[in-house]
Amino acid sequence: MSNRVVQGRMVTPERLAELVEGESVMDAEAIEDADRDCPECGGDVLSVGYMPDITAFVTAYKCQDCDWSEREE
Repeated sequence: MSNRVVQGRMVTPERLAELVEGESVMDAEAIEDADRDCPECGGDVLSVGYMPDITAFVTAYKCQDCDWSEREE
């Protein structure tokens, strides 16, 4: 598991997915660097793949420095 610092707090992959999803998730993969900059503040963006429920897989992107995030189903 790859814990990372997001907005000053250490987060697990599951917690990062929950920050983007707004609720708990079933399972999450390791956090990775997304190789792009945040469109709002220019900070580093992380990605995490997760399952919000049994039938879906989502890739989420979250800035390490500000509130910006997005998700792709």
